Amino acid sequence: MYKIDAATKLADRVYEYWIRAPQVAQHARAGQFIILRLHEAGERIPLTISAIRGDTVRVIFMTVGKTTEELATLGAGDSISDVVGPLGKPSEIGNYGTCCVIGGGVGIASTPLIAKELKSAGNHVIGIIGARSADLLILEDEMREICDELHITTDDGSKGVHGFAADVLKKLLAERKIDRVWIIGPAIMMKVTAGATVPYGVKTYVSLNPIMVDGTGMCGSCRVTVGGETKFACVDGPEFDAHQVDFNELMQRQRIYTGQEKASLERFAEHRCRCGEGGHHHE
Repeated sequence: MYKIDAATKLADRVYEYWIRAPQVAQHARAGQFIILRLHEAGERIPLTISAIRGDTVRVIFMTVGKTTEELATLGAGDSISDVVGPLGKPSEIGNYGTCCVIGGGVGIASTPLIAKELKSAGNHVIGIIGARSADLLILEDEMREICDELHITTDDGSKGVHGFAADVLKKLLAERKIDRVWIIGPAIMMKVTAGATVPYGVKTYVSLNPIMVDGTGMCGSCRVTVGGETKFACVDGPEFDAHQVDFNELMQRQRIYTGQEKASLERFAEHRCRCGEGGHHHE
């Protein structure tokens, strides 16, 4: 069993958990993820490794389906049945010059580790983090500490630049030379933001989040098309060259199980009502 050391609510439906997983903490690198299973009857879900501290790894998640809702009922001192990782290939860190690390929404969770490793490699690191509104913005202080400069965007203008990460990136690209860009966020945000670097020929990475089951390349559910070839996000990625990714296919595939996900969540909600709100009961 893997103990939860700390559990904090960061924003509406967004939680930060520190999980004691020494073997993962020891080997984890920027860009990698874990797959966890709450209990024997649970499904496996992939979560990005957001930070490492001693024997613990941090994951940040948004409650969207049955498993994340159930995970959010756990607190410090509770345990998770299985944690597998680190999975996926680490980010391609090198000394490139000026690098831009961009996070949108809960995708911001992936940015500190990448920014930190890029900084250690000698790069000038620019962070851009964006959310729908100021109250949904996460890890601002942490990113401000790691990055040489940090830009903030909100869709509604409640904080920072009124607009999208892509707007800030376009402005930066027009003003100075940027050598590498990382983008992590919702598929549509990654698609639009990556489009900004195309005219400048700047190598851009995106971290893809297709549906995953086993995380070892055997089930094939996380397949994505990159440069016209089929790749598995779990073993070939999760980071890929943004300019080669078929985002339309990715978005289409992400919606494939919407009906089943909704039904599963409704069953879980009913079950919780019957068992009393706070109980950690398993289906």
